[in-house]
Amino acid sequence: MVTVKDMSEMFGKDVFTDRGVYCGKVYDVKIDLSKFRVKSLVIEARGPFLANIVAGKKGVVVPYHMVNSIGDVVIIKHINISAQGPQEEAV
Repeated sequence: MVTVKDMSEMFGKDVFTDRGVYCGKVYDVKIDLSKFRVKSLVIEARGPFLANIVAGKKGVVVPYHMVNSIGDVVIIKHINISAQGPQEEAV
């Protein structure tokens, strides 16, 4: 269960893909208040991997279903970059 205290602790956590690639830090959390669920994380793009995907933007919204785990760091599913744009890797 995620509590308000736990959510506030997510801010500033480092974010990595499940392949160990550094993406940035959690900047914000979007919540669906009608369902009381986390909808997405906003990640401040740091380092070349995510910064290249968002092409100079400061951050990216990651749907919560792409989050694998939250602990000392946040682990998200790896994003494959293709000519068609970023896509979630099939598991």
